[in-house]
Amino acid sequence: MRISLLLNSVVSSSSVIARHSPFSNPRILCGGRPHIFLASVNPSVCREFRKTFKSANETDTTHKTLSPAAKSEEILKEKLPDTLDLSFQDAEAAFRSKTTWELLRAYIVFKLCAVNYLVDNNMKLMQLGQKVLGKKLFEKLMELSFYGHFVAGPNQIAIQPQIERLRNFGVKAILDYSVEEDISHEDATKIEIESTVPLTKGDGQSEFKPNEGYTQYHVHPEFADRRGGVASARTFFYMNEAQCERNMETFIQSIEAVSGATRGTGFAAIKVTALGRPQLLLQLSEAIVRVRSYVSKVTGKQGNVLEQNVKPEDLKRKLEKAAISDPTVKSWLENMTYDSSGLIHVLPWLGVVEAQKKLRDVLKIPDLETGKMENLIPPLSDQEEEMFRNMMRRLHTIFKVATKTDVRVMVDAEQSYFQPAISRIAMEMMRIYNREKAIVFNTYQCYLKEALQNLITDFEQAERQNFFFGAKLVRGAYMEQERERAKTFGYEDPINGTYEATTNMYQDCMVESLRRIKRMKEISDPKKIAIMAATHNEDAVRFTIQNMKGFGIQPMDRVICFGQLYGMCDQVSFPLGQSGYSVYKYVPYGPVTEVLPYLSRRAQENRGFLGKIAKERRLITKELRRRILTGKLFYKPVGNYQPL
Repeated sequence: MRISLLLNSVVSSSSVIARHSPFSNPRILCGGRPHIFLASVNPSVCREFRKTFKSANETDTTHKTLSPAAKSEEILKEKLPDTLDLSFQDAEAAFRSKTTWELLRAYIVFKLCAVNYLVDNNMKLMQLGQKVLGKKLFEKLMELSFYGHFVAGPNQIAIQPQIERLRNFGVKAILDYSVEEDISHEDATKIEIESTVPLTKGDGQSEFKPNEGYTQYHVHPEFADRRGGVASARTFFYMNEAQCERNMETFIQSIEAVSGATRGTGFAAIKVTALGRPQLLLQLSEAIVRVRSYVSKVTGKQGNVLEQNVKPEDLKRKLEKAAISDPTVKSWLENMTYDSSGLIHVLPWLGVVEAQKKLRDVLKIPDLETGKMENLIPPLSDQEEEMFRNMMRRLHTIFKVATKTDVRVMVDAEQSYFQPAISRIAMEMMRIYNREKAIVFNTYQCYLKEALQNLITDFEQAERQNFFFGAKLVRGAYMEQERERAKTFGYEDPINGTYEATTNMYQDCMVESLRRIKRMKEISDPKKIAIMAATHNEDAVRFTIQNMKGFGIQPMDRVICFGQLYGMCDQVSFPLGQSGYSVYKYVPYGPVTEVLPYLSRRAQENRGFLGKIAKERRLITKELRRRILTGKLFYKPVGNYQPL
């Protein structure tokens, strides 16, 4: 029996209404960090909220002493999951959470996204609309169209009904404050160049002579505006340290909103480039790649340090003479990270991310011929060292709040020239904060040739150092930009050669993840690994579900979840959630005029997937026709699904 038939007998219970109230958690509205977003809230409003919480809590208490008849009525609400149509053609299941007006709006929005002129000039048209219509009328128009479809609301309070509706139809939320700075190409280029070159010359910097082959990790004016060719990812530019502090507060605000709104089941997403000077990430990435090359000279193998299976004794033998005569080399050898299986890290990364050591003291290696300690990158100045400590402090602050509020945080992937540093930082943060459950998640872009290799290496580190591992698998967001940059400056294209190669990489990464989950299930704790398949690709979703069955992994194991964007791919998200799978919508929020760059990217992204939005339009038409023929034109969504 479908859920809609069961609802008629149970929806009248006031205790149920109170229990599902979007304001049932007072911390999100009037607690936690009130200075972040309640500074502008009238105190009387907070008092009203507290009354609501008190009433809800009292009602919830009475709910615990239901009569047998009432308990039976409650049991009726618990239903078996719907049967999943893996062709994702079930229009009724896809749009069960939508009113007829919302369906009409979605159809119009998707239709407009197919008009090239509108998409190519969308920012100009929106700016013109503001001038011609005025702020209020323009905002109303956007709420009735693009903003209303792709954005949940202006702030955490306003989006509560939308998040609650998602939950009632089996879908959870990843919150993202999607305000973006609308800066010109010229300004973006200038800002990026200034923030990716050394501030001043530190001691020994003038003597540093970089080797050839690392141009990938240096700024190039032609590609300084990192938004070029990128429609599906947000870009942060470094303004100053104060802006990084504000970005940190925004991320924390989202984490606390997730905790209150999604009852501890949600995610928040962060970008490391929002939290510090990008120069530091570029230099750290270069240092990581140089270390890999250094170890390869010892082992004769390629790849990450951990997967080369080098024994500490191998390096010690190579540097035995130097270690006897130079205590610095001896100390360097003693500070390597290894276990009985071999070397894990050459450099003391835990000390780096905990900001206990200066980068200029750590990013050194002894020359294999002379034994003399050499810098991997130009030594940082005192000011740059302080900036790096600030970046690490911001990340620790975010993850401490996430741990306290039991919210998982996805560290988004970025361009390949930042990614070695971002991934290394994410893994060391996992090592610190994922001791009891997966709080920190790293992201793997499967269009990269090294995706599977990097994933396997990180799986191995997590197992050998005994912490929970969290990963989000995506296809990737920067392909056009990455290809053009590599071609222009003559380094190897980091992207897979074909669409099919990326599909195979995604599948290989998923199979590797499922294989390791099954292994953990057999020998220890199956929840040691948590994977999100973040994809709009129906084939990838089908592949994952079919292989979950093949590896004996059930939805109730809660180790695999799926993710799609709010306002897109509903024919995948809602049927998945309603059939018992764990699924999330990436829910953006923010004031209308401040999320215009986000809306611009959504329009461009949808134009890039004309086949997919054509299917969504066809399913919307099918559902509208069904409602008309069955007399449900004024259908009011009332769901009672329980998200996994």
